[in-house]
Amino acid sequence: MTAIHVEGLTKEFDGFVAVDDISFDIADGEIFGLLGPNGAGKTTTISMLATLLEPTAGMALVNGVDITDDQDGVRKSIGIVFQDQSLDEELTAWENMDFHGRLYRIPREVREERISTLLRLVELEDRKDSLVKTFSGGMRRRLEIARGLLHEPKVLFLDEPTLGLDPQTRNHLWHYIKSLNTEKGVTIILTTHYMDEADRLCDRIAIIDHGTIIAMDTPDRLKDRIGGDVVTIVSPDAAAIPAIMTAEWIIKTELHDGQVTIHLRDAETHIVELIGLFGTHALEISSVSIRKPTLEDVFLYYTGKTIREEEAGTMARMRMMHRAGRR
Repeated sequence: MTAIHVEGLTKEFDGFVAVDDISFDIADGEIFGLLGPNGAGKTTTISMLATLLEPTAGMALVNGVDITDDQDGVRKSIGIVFQDQSLDEELTAWENMDFHGRLYRIPREVREERISTLLRLVELEDRKDSLVKTFSGGMRRRLEIARGLLHEPKVLFLDEPTLGLDPQTRNHLWHYIKSLNTEKGVTIILTTHYMDEADRLCDRIAIIDHGTIIAMDTPDRLKDRIGGDVVTIVSPDAAAIPAIMTAEWIIKTELHDGQVTIHLRDAETHIVELIGLFGTHALEISSVSIRKPTLEDVFLYYTGKTIREEEAGTMARMRMMHRAGRR
C-alpha cells in the first residue's frame, strides 16, 4: 500500500521556485527522509503535503486523499511536529495533550487513556502536571511527538525534530521515532540536514537540493552507488592532484575547500600506488585518510559541495533576495 503519492509537485514564491517538479511514493509503515541543507525545499514540501501550503503545480495523495481537493480529509489522518515549538508554555503537559484531543473531538475516556499511554511512551508521565515552560528542549520535542500521535494518525510528519538539540537528546529521540514506527506502524516522513540522523533512521532517503530531488534510495544503496572507498587528501598542492588521478581504479576525484576527495575501488590495495603518484609528481601531502562512503559523500558526489557549503550558499542567496525585496 502507498501512504503518499507525489507527482510533479511544485511551489513558487514570487518567481522563486522553492520546490521544483518533484515526484515520489512512500509506502505504508515506511520511515522516509527528506535530506538536504536549510533552504533546499524540505519544509515547503512537508507544508504542501500537510495542506499548510497550496502547491503551484502538481498533485499529491496522502492516504489516498488529494491534498488540494480534500484538505480536511488529509488533516484528519496526519500528525505533524513543526520545526518551531507550538506548545502552550503556560499549560501543563497533560493540558496541552487534552486541548489537542478536544480539537479532534476524541471522547473523554478514550482521550484520557491515550494521553496516559503516550506520555508513558515518551517518558513524561511523571511530569504530566508540570508546566511546559519548565521543560527542556528535548522534553518539549517528545511532548510534541506524543501530541501529534494523540488522534492516531496514519502518517506523521517530523520537520527537523532534533534541530538544536544536544547529541544525547537527539539519540534519545531517535529511539522514540523508531519505536513509534515499529510498535504503532506509523508512516513517518522526516526532514533533516543531519546526515547521521537520516542514515540511522530512514528506510529510504530523497536528497533534495535547490528544490529538486537529486537522488533517492535506501541509505546503503545511495552509498554503494557512488562506489568503492573514499580517500581524503589535504595538501598545499591540492589543485594539482585531480589531473594525475587517471588510474582505472579511480572512480571520481573532487576538489573542494582545499582538499581532494577520491572515490576508488579497494583503497587498501591501491593506497601505496596512490601515495607513489604524489612522490613522482613532487606533490606535498599534509594528511591522507581512508574510509567507507557516508551520506555526506553522496551529497558531495551529486552536488560538488558538502551540505555545509550548500547551506552557506543558500543563506547568502536568501540574504540577497531579502535585501533586493527591501529596495
